[in-house]
Amino acid sequence: MSIWELLLAFVVVVLMLVALLANVLVLMCFLYSADIRKQVPGLFILNLTFCNLLMAVSSMPLTLAGIIYKSQPAGDQVCHAVGFLETFLTTNSMLSMAALSIDRWIAVVFPLSYHSKMRFRDAALILSYTWLHSASFPIVAASLSWVGFHHLYASCTLYNKRPEERTQFVIFTGVFHALSFLLSLVVLCFTYLKVLKVARFHCKRIDVITMQTLVLLVDIHPSVRERCLEEQRRRRQRATKKISTFIGTFILCFAPYVITRLVEFSSVVHINAHWGIISKCLAYSKAVSDPFVYSLLRHQYKKTWKDIINKVLKRSSINSSALAGEAHGRNLPQLNE
Repeated sequence: MSIWELLLAFVVVVLMLVALLANVLVLMCFLYSADIRKQVPGLFILNLTFCNLLMAVSSMPLTLAGIIYKSQPAGDQVCHAVGFLETFLTTNSMLSMAALSIDRWIAVVFPLSYHSKMRFRDAALILSYTWLHSASFPIVAASLSWVGFHHLYASCTLYNKRPEERTQFVIFTGVFHALSFLLSLVVLCFTYLKVLKVARFHCKRIDVITMQTLVLLVDIHPSVRERCLEEQRRRRQRATKKISTFIGTFILCFAPYVITRLVEFSSVVHINAHWGIISKCLAYSKAVSDPFVYSLLRHQYKKTWKDIINKVLKRSSINSSALAGEAHGRNLPQLNE
């Protein structure tokens, strides 16, 4: 193996381990907190978490083996199953992010009617659509034998070995990415830009009230005034940063891989094998970033995880105290003697 291949293999190992750990933490928070389970977006986050976990235990290990052995790491049936699952999970995770953005859009733009427009039944219907949508493309690909080991990405994925079916496969690939990546991106941009517009409007109203208050309070200390103005600036930046993170991570992780898959059919552009694996690793990195972007960095999940740690530490301290008491009780007869 070359130094590049060793580095790429190391990156895949890190992505796999971090994705497993981070998504398991999200799952633990979901199971521990009743408040998180009561929230409708929790269904979308749970679905996204399962997609990331399955990606980490199915597709990533085979890609790691493909990088190491430079060939198909398993039998045809296993590779076809993993390729089918990878296509399904990737599409499902993209549509789950789009569903989360729709939920945020309804919550921010229509706050008074949110509970009537986004109920658990509505979320279940949206998830049912994402599953049907995500399963349709791999089913078609598997029925046409367009799933296999692709050396450019060192992974089991959509792949056509028959030159006579090249045109049909190109059309299928274009439609697939248009109705998965592009559709999800359009929904993300539309919904989050609407959310940003409302957030900026509310910030302006709060800024006006803040400035009027500061003008009236002529005896206010300069440090307090400065803190109010600083909080005003942070408030304006907070929504922009969050929305930029949601859309930016989606584009950064998925766009290079999607563009590479489309450019791959061009006879003019030659794609380096290392770049193919790098673009695949970027797509895998979404399974790492999702738990932090959508869950673990939020206040509610932080509080839940702290409660879990405190409960574990408290239980361990109680056990250690009980063991110390038993040891002390056994030593008392010896002291009396």
